[in-house]
Amino acid sequence: MKNKGGIILLTVVVSLLCIYYLSFTFVSKGVQRKAEQYATDASGTINFTKKQQYLDSVWNEPVYNFLGIEFTYKEIKETELNLGLDLQGGMHVTLEVSPIEIVKGLSGDSKDPAFITSLNEARQVTLTSQASFVPEFYAAYQRNAPGQKLSYIFANAANRGRISLQSTDEEVLEIINFEVENAIDRSFQILRTRIDRFGTSQPNIQRLPGTGRIQIELPGVDNPERVRKLLQGVAQLEFWEVNEVNDIFSTLSAINQLVVDDEKAKNAEVTVYPDSSAAESTTASNDLAGLLSDSTADDSTDLAAQLESDSSDISALSSGQSPLFSLMKGGYGLMYDVKDTAKINRIFERKDVQGMIPSTMKFLWAVKPTQIDEFSTEELLELYAVKTSRGGRAPLTGEVITDARQDLDQSARPAVSMQMNATGAKAWRKLTSENINRRIAIVLDNYVYSAPMVQGEIPNGSSSITGTFTLEEAKDLANVLKAGTLPAPTTIVEDVVIGPTLGKEAQQQGIISIVAGLAIVIIFMVAYYAKGGFIANLALAFNVFFILGILAQLSASLTLPGIAGIVLTIGMAIDANVLIFERIREELRGGASIKQAISGGYEKAYSSIIDSNATTFLTGLILYTLGQGPVKGFAITLMIGIVCSFFSAVFITRVIVEWWSKKGDESKISFDSPLSKNFLQDTKVDFIGKRRLAYIFSGTFIALGIVAFIIKGGLSMGVDFTGGRSYIVSFASPQTPSEMKVKLSDSFDGQSTEVKWYGGDNVLKITTSFLINNESDEADLQVREALISGVSSITGFQYTEDDSKVDDTHFAISSSSKVGATIADDIKASSTESVVFALITIFLYILIRFRKWQFGLGALVALFHDVLFVLAALAIANLFGLSFEVDQVFIAAMLTLIGYSINDTVVVFDRVRENMQLRPSSDNKTVFNLALNETISRTTITSATTLFVVLILFLFGGAVLKGFSFTLLIGILIGTYSSLFIATPVVLDFEKKKK
Repeated sequence: MKNKGGIILLTVVVSLLCIYYLSFTFVSKGVQRKAEQYATDASGTINFTKKQQYLDSVWNEPVYNFLGIEFTYKEIKETELNLGLDLQGGMHVTLEVSPIEIVKGLSGDSKDPAFITSLNEARQVTLTSQASFVPEFYAAYQRNAPGQKLSYIFANAANRGRISLQSTDEEVLEIINFEVENAIDRSFQILRTRIDRFGTSQPNIQRLPGTGRIQIELPGVDNPERVRKLLQGVAQLEFWEVNEVNDIFSTLSAINQLVVDDEKAKNAEVTVYPDSSAAESTTASNDLAGLLSDSTADDSTDLAAQLESDSSDISALSSGQSPLFSLMKGGYGLMYDVKDTAKINRIFERKDVQGMIPSTMKFLWAVKPTQIDEFSTEELLELYAVKTSRGGRAPLTGEVITDARQDLDQSARPAVSMQMNATGAKAWRKLTSENINRRIAIVLDNYVYSAPMVQGEIPNGSSSITGTFTLEEAKDLANVLKAGTLPAPTTIVEDVVIGPTLGKEAQQQGIISIVAGLAIVIIFMVAYYAKGGFIANLALAFNVFFILGILAQLSASLTLPGIAGIVLTIGMAIDANVLIFERIREELRGGASIKQAISGGYEKAYSSIIDSNATTFLTGLILYTLGQGPVKGFAITLMIGIVCSFFSAVFITRVIVEWWSKKGDESKISFDSPLSKNFLQDTKVDFIGKRRLAYIFSGTFIALGIVAFIIKGGLSMGVDFTGGRSYIVSFASPQTPSEMKVKLSDSFDGQSTEVKWYGGDNVLKITTSFLINNESDEADLQVREALISGVSSITGFQYTEDDSKVDDTHFAISSSSKVGATIADDIKASSTESVVFALITIFLYILIRFRKWQFGLGALVALFHDVLFVLAALAIANLFGLSFEVDQVFIAAMLTLIGYSINDTVVVFDRVRENMQLRPSSDNKTVFNLALNETISRTTITSATTLFVVLILFLFGGAVLKGFSFTLLIGILIGTYSSLFIATPVVLDFEKKKK
């Protein structure tokens, strides 16, 4: 084998990188354990608010030293292997930005009847389809106002200079699309700022490409209702006058003295300060006042250097400086290092401190940090003291702005131009005239986005905001300024809440699945392949280690479907070694020496391994591209697993095998055991001759499935595909789903309701279409209250928010989910596309690799057969009371089945192709039967190992993965069957017809 040194080096490098990235996960878990210890009271109850306070306090503090490089807890969290919401509890929300309000705002809130009708019609169409709003609105407008141009509606004062009565419809549509896209971006930025306030570690927010939707994941949320309100609240843009530090020095000094005195009192028992401390405090305050009163004086000293002369908190206190002063940075203003902001917040959160702040003043942080200069690595955040009126209203709000856009100033530097209406211009003139050479803060959601200095009175409402903007920053500020005139309300179209108890159960189920799956495969491989099995198991260990390390490096989240991907990869990873070892055993039986057998075995198995891994990887890629939510997590893990298993099984094992066999035939390496020595050797089964029986069996079973499908009125569709609301309700005692379903129908106004057991007879999954077309918070609350009221009246139990307090008299909602009609429609469409693309891609791959359309057709027929067979099995199981939902995870299982089935088929096809070249004079039936018999050992072993791990998933993977694992159990059996009796025989039948 060539390049052994390179493979060893690469293995070592990848292993070290995996250790490095996984180390962050272990450190993070250690910090969280300390937080739990800190927040646990004498009775063992964890105060989650206190735990979060601890984590916030170390957020920007170094907690890990790696070879002299320090990492803060924030940096640790950004690099650790995350747990998905299904493994730790939390909230998953998808929000949709409403383009109707944007279009209304651009029209100047036009009351034109055709315009209003067109908006409503477009809204109705987009509610039940994947259609985009703007094209649907334009089509409706053309119907309702034939011959009338869009400029008739949109040529107004607010759009002066952009839209005139002469503008074409295409020009107007371009502006509308631009503003809608900007509104989505603005909402994304506002929401990203808001989620930092939720007190959750590592929230995740992302835009869903090609849609107006924003997806947010918030781990550990304990108040979902508060989250919903904050996410959907309309952004409030305000302009406030800024107090400079000189204006508020007396207040700051008083707060500083209060904190110093308080801390000294607390430390008095252990520390005795010198008598001169009071004098030092007074001197320090006077020096500070002098510095702040004249920052341009020749003898002035850098404030940060002056205040940071003593780094320890005790020394700072002894000199009369609380963190409010001692942590200040920069030459002016209340500038603090980002990591110190938590300490400053704690000072201002104190009730005694709040009592010292005048009612006409409030403190607001800048929205993002800045750097003092381009050479500095320090990130500083400014704290602004803004003037407030007694009523708390800002002197000017955002609705007066008619336009804002990125521009260039006189020196061609990025700037922002802003226009106001007549009312705003008048108020702006007064505000600017009173604040010449002072700053005015532009505030959105209580964060300061910019605080430009007023150079002079602005009389006409047209302003230019200049500064050290980058082009991107200027665009962002212009977009923020439009929050008043073009509001972008958001609606929650998907909402999933998973309780912490359910998350912990899922963690345990995932761990059991992985450990049990690994154990079974390890034992089987050693029992079947002896020392070769040890080598395969070592490769398997590398495989799992690499998967986890790469997931950590990508900062990916490990979800329950992701764990299913790892467990499935464990089973499939063995396949490459089985192919190699079976080939080596063939070579040894043919009389080759051990070294020749190893070399020949690896070379002959290489083609099959590439083909089988490539087809499964392509399936994973399609899943990732077209799938949503949990399907993506599964696809990422599957693809990473395939790449890692290929490297470990083909290259790492070969290095070990060749090292172990370096003494040639005297080596003690073996690939046989008493169990496997003569297992399935020299079989002569006439698979081709039995193909018609197989066709009849498959046709009969699928027909029975169709009958069961008709009798039951279809399969049990999950809320992913139907839309609606679903709840996991936990009880302490067993419940009867059929009785609950009948009695709950009245609570849900007779609307469609489904109730079934979920992982146990004391847990029910209740799904209803009640108020399915109403996605408002009020509707969510109404459905939830109807459920609680209904369950309470049926059982006599009381509802509790805490699912850990479920007992003989209480029940709890452990998890809930809402899928709007538009989301359900998208999921159905993407699922259909996934299956179709997978089938087409695999057909094309087989066609290219085997250069005969008969092989591609045989594979395609077998895949269709497998999909129909599994659907028939689900329908028949449903007929006998064993119901599994068809949801996104089910689609992932079907696509995995397609990948697995084609994996099996490709191995047989590869041997057929090889035998055709070796036996050109033999008839096709003989060649095909020989190929099937030669690969039967590999087919059986691979199917057995994969079945073992999927059976573990079915038994221990929990209710979430029941349908997934059942589908794969049936699919693996049928995939193996179809490779032997469907795919290969179909190729032969068409080969005959060709002749």
